[in-house]
Amino acid sequence: MKPISFNLGSFLGKTALATAALGFFLAAGAPAAKANDWDDCNRRVSYTEWRYHEAVEHSGPYSREARHWAHERHEAYERQAHLRHEYREHHRDRDDRY
Repeated sequence: MKPISFNLGSFLGKTALATAALGFFLAAGAPAAKANDWDDCNRRVSYTEWRYHEAVEHSGPYSREARHWAHERHEAYERQAHLRHEYREHHRDRDDRY
């Protein structure tokens, strides 16, 4: 039976190669960060608008559900106004025109 020999240089080289490959695959597989704030905000406004109208149609304008969705709709419009203000503040020209 042949004795088992251990080559430290070969082991470290293979380990370094495997670590580099794993790091590359983890970094390459990550999707780019994308800001969808405006689209999400518009979707939220549309959804709350629809739910409010459905609640009014089914339960009446003074029902608990209608009041809830009216409140949610109001918050969605506030969020949209906040994002619009932020966008305008960060995208001004040098002479303060939009």
